[in-house]
Amino acid sequence: MPIRVLAPEVANQIAAGEVVERPASAVKELIENSLDAGASDIGVEVREGGRRLIRVQDDGCGIPPDEVRMAFLRHATSKLSTTEDLGHLTTLGFRGEALASIASVAQVALLTRSQGSDAATLIRVAEGHEVEHSLVGAPGGTTVTVEHLFANVPARLKFLKQAATEAAHIQQVVTRYALAYPERRFSLVSDGKLLFQATGTGKLFDVLVKVYGLEFARQMIALSADGDADDGPAASLHDRGGPAVSGYVGAPALHRANRGYISLFVNRRWFQDSSIAYAVVQAYHTLLPVGRYPVAVVFLEMDPQDLDVNVHPTKAEVRFRQPNAVFAAVQRAVRRTLVDQAPIPAAGGSVTAVPQAWPQETPAVQVGGGWDARRDALLGAGHARSEVQPSFALHAAGTPDAPPTASTGHDTPPERAPLLPMLRVVGQLAATYIVAEGPDGMYLIDQHAAHERVLYEQMLADHARRGVASQPLLEPLVLDLTADQVAVAAEELALLGEMGLVLEPFGGSSYLLRSVPAILAGSGQPERAVVEILDGLAQRDNVVDASHEARAITAICKRAAVKGNSPMSLPEMQELVRRLEACRSPRTCPHGRPTMVYMSAAELARQFGRI
Repeated sequence: MPIRVLAPEVANQIAAGEVVERPASAVKELIENSLDAGASDIGVEVREGGRRLIRVQDDGCGIPPDEVRMAFLRHATSKLSTTEDLGHLTTLGFRGEALASIASVAQVALLTRSQGSDAATLIRVAEGHEVEHSLVGAPGGTTVTVEHLFANVPARLKFLKQAATEAAHIQQVVTRYALAYPERRFSLVSDGKLLFQATGTGKLFDVLVKVYGLEFARQMIALSADGDADDGPAASLHDRGGPAVSGYVGAPALHRANRGYISLFVNRRWFQDSSIAYAVVQAYHTLLPVGRYPVAVVFLEMDPQDLDVNVHPTKAEVRFRQPNAVFAAVQRAVRRTLVDQAPIPAAGGSVTAVPQAWPQETPAVQVGGGWDARRDALLGAGHARSEVQPSFALHAAGTPDAPPTASTGHDTPPERAPLLPMLRVVGQLAATYIVAEGPDGMYLIDQHAAHERVLYEQMLADHARRGVASQPLLEPLVLDLTADQVAVAAEELALLGEMGLVLEPFGGSSYLLRSVPAILAGSGQPERAVVEILDGLAQRDNVVDASHEARAITAICKRAAVKGNSPMSLPEMQELVRRLEACRSPRTCPHGRPTMVYMSAAELARQFGRI
């Protein structure tokens, strides 16, 4: 075929396919125009999933009468004029392609009245051609009506999903902008039914309630690293070097099966970025079960010159000038919030904040002398400071976050506020759960998960400071390993040695076991423990790619921790709880399972009919 220039109609439809992929794409472009026009009230109406009708109405500044026709020309925009303007964009739209692209594949009616105009302008465009232009009466603002989308592009029309699916995509677009602009009022009507309506109060939490529901929103934690997230994303903007991070993240007990609940915004623009989403996931390391993903709404505020939004036809991707700095800022803010504020799961599957101090009227704590004396009063003077030698290796290492001794040459870190309240051990349930009393309720502690967390942080601290203590065997043991176990042993031989587990090739699939970590010394059957550790390293099924050291330590701690259905004495339980209180992340085990659940005294009273 000879080379020829495509007809304008064909070229416009090809270009429209890059911008308008489905009805939700058209809704997105029209909402962005409304937001750029300063609208405070934006209403979206669709029928048949947007195929039959899309209508976006706003109360923005409108378009002057002499510029209405120009709005439908390709690359006609009021957002920029030179290439230098691309470096400091503050608007959502800037290419001038939205109306032209939509009008080339649908029938479009634009009704607009600008500020100071005596009348509104109505223009109708069908498949790229103007069919009506008149002056009419209408209130200020702009209404764009799109009908019969893709009617003239059968190839695109047949790829659309069912009406309910397309309507769900549209709802997702509307709710994203409602989250980004909590001070604006958004509404969505589909086939005559109101699906979503934001109040426009300016509080992000109110939008979370509208989008996800009250119970869901209550399990979200405000990111406090860069300001008060409840005042909206703009409240966190400040003059320091890196990006400002704000928003809400879900408590560890609130998780989903995919990354679809991680919403990212930069300068109020929703975007997709697997690296930044991974930073959020990474922040939940050891806090989520395997195969589960967190819930998060994260806002970044940064200088427009530090990012490029002109890298994707639909503006769904951005490019950061310093991506590593953005990754670190997000990961650090989310992790700090989770460690400091994550609540303890309540009985029944919800989460709730728990009191960190006992009520003043509680007789058990009317003791002077500060934290240690109060703890002694709770645990009992005969047990709180006794030299307990539990049978499950709690004595193998020090307190997880104990400060280095003077001989290390490091300064003693400042005392950290406890993340758990003081607990009084009451007893053991089913030889698996420790029953404890807190300031205002009951705590059930999974002894295996709690011990895993204690050992995990102990071994991490020991490895970082001086290396993990090991126990040489009197006589080496011969281990006959499977092919998978041999592969792991060969790959991680040096690392296992650093962890105190010394293996030596003995020909074929056999290895000599010469020493084990000290925490495994009293567990019995060290060869069986080593096999279980190698099997754990071979799985590699954690959502968060932990370091080799952390994975090895996790596998060792899982084997060394006290198991369920293991009776414990009262001093042993008290010592385990004391060391759990000292952990940096005491609420979950290294695999993300909760270490405890909480039931308030009020809930107990309701269960017994007292209130």
